[in-house]
Amino acid sequence: MSRQTPRKLITSNKRARHEYEILKTYEAGLVLRGTEVKALRLGRASLTGAFAQELDGELHLYGLHIAEYAMRGWSDHGPRRTRKLLLHRAEINRILDKIREPGITLVPLALYFENGWAKVELGIARGLREYDKRHAIAERDANREIARAMGRHLKGRTAGRR
Repeated sequence: MSRQTPRKLITSNKRARHEYEILKTYEAGLVLRGTEVKALRLGRASLTGAFAQELDGELHLYGLHIAEYAMRGWSDHGPRRTRKLLLHRAEINRILDKIREPGITLVPLALYFENGWAKVELGIARGLREYDKRHAIAERDANREIARAMGRHLKGRTAGRR
């Protein structure tokens, strides 16, 4: 019997998928303190405004907000402190080569637990222009209308009646 458990999503960055075109995704571990893990298990985190950058040849996550744990003792953490990302050296080098290109950035997409470990999904992304966003919204609306029409057709209803 497998001991693997499915992902338990803590938070996701929906705005990143709207603002950026995601080229490739990576999974990274996080260096956390005990109270941070407990706060994450309660779902008290936000990826709004978070980003990843290089610092001394390593990747760090900036702007991730993990709320303070209410039952903390003398040890505590800063809610928006910089957190080191855990990746293999080859992956770090690949990511750094990509993000040094102009217009490419590294954004966190989701924060979750997998097999008891806190993980963050990172995306190598290129910013979308305003007309690209409008095109994506129009395409999504058209697909939604097509799905509605297909549903009505399969139920035997005509397009004009409800």
